[in-house]
Amino acid sequence: MTIEIKTSTIAPIRNTFEHTKRRFGDKPASRYQEASYDIAPEENFHYRPTWQPDKELYDKTRTAVVMEDWYVHKDPRQFYYGTYVQARAKLQEVTENNYAFFDRRDLGARMSEDTRKKIIRCLLPLRHVELGANMNNMFACSYSTASVVIQGFLFNAMDRLGIAQYLSRIGLLLDGNSGDSLGAAKEFWMNDPVWQGCRRYVENTLCIKDWFEVFVAQDVVLDALIYDLFYNQFDKHVTAEGGGDLAILIEFMQEWQKDNIRWVDATLKTTVSESEHNRQLISTWVKEWKEKAMTDLAPLAEIAVNAEAIAASVSVLESRLAKAGL
Repeated sequence: MTIEIKTSTIAPIRNTFEHTKRRFGDKPASRYQEASYDIAPEENFHYRPTWQPDKELYDKTRTAVVMEDWYVHKDPRQFYYGTYVQARAKLQEVTENNYAFFDRRDLGARMSEDTRKKIIRCLLPLRHVELGANMNNMFACSYSTASVVIQGFLFNAMDRLGIAQYLSRIGLLLDGNSGDSLGAAKEFWMNDPVWQGCRRYVENTLCIKDWFEVFVAQDVVLDALIYDLFYNQFDKHVTAEGGGDLAILIEFMQEWQKDNIRWVDATLKTTVSESEHNRQLISTWVKEWKEKAMTDLAPLAEIAVNAEAIAASVSVLESRLAKAGL
C-alpha cells in the first residue's frame, strides 16, 4: 500500500486590516503596525469635551506644532503593548535579582555613613521628579493625537512610575525597611535649598498647556540633564567614594534611559524635520527650558558631583539636539 501525501495552499481572503491596508498597502502588516497606526478616531465624535467645548477629542490644535500627518512618527523600538511588556519584564527580572543580591549580602552596610547620607539627599528625592514625569507624560498621552504617538507617552509614563518605586526601594534597602530615608528625602525635596530649583522646574512643567512643549521640557531637556547628572556622573562620584554597590541598584534607570532616548530623539527629529515652523518653535522651547534647567539644577549638581557637572550634562543634551536638527 502506498500513501500519497499532498499539500495544498490556501490563499488568505485578505492580507491585512483595512486601516493598515490604506496606509501601507495590501500586504501583511507587522504587529506593531496593526496595533499602532490609525487607531485613534478622527471623525464622528459623540460630543465635544465639556471642559473645553472649542476642541474635539484628539484635536490637533492642542499644540502649536503642526504636522501634515502625525502618523509619520515611528517608535524605533517597535513598541506596542505586547513587545513593551515583554521588554520591561526582562529588565525587571534582572533588576529584582540585583535588589535581592544587594539585600541578601547586606551591601548597604558596607557603605560609609556619609555615602548613605549623600545618596538619601541627592538621589532619593528624584522619586518626586519621576512622579512629576509620570504626570507630564500622562498629560501628553491624554491630549496628543495619533495612536502611534499616544502609546509612546503612555509607556513612558508607566516607566516613570516604576522608576519612582525603585528609588523608594533603594531608600528602604539603605534604612533597613524603616522608611526613615523616604521621610528624609521628602523633607529634602520640600525644604532643602539645593532642591528647590529642581522642584520649581517640575512644578512649572505641570502648568504647561501645550502637550508637545511638555514633551520638550520634560522628556527632552530635563531627562537628559537629570539622567546624565545622577545616573552617570553621580554614580561615578559615589563609586570613587566607596559606594560602588549603588551601581547595581540603578542599573534599571541606566538601561531604561538608553532605550528611552531612542524614542525621544526619533520623535523630536521627525517633528523638527517636518517644517521650518516646527524647527523654530521647538528651538525656542528648547532654549527657554534649557536655560531654566541649567539655573535650577546648578546648585544640586554642585553638591551631588561638582561645579562643572551641570556643564557636562548640558553638553550631552546639546549633542543629542544637534543630531535632531536643532
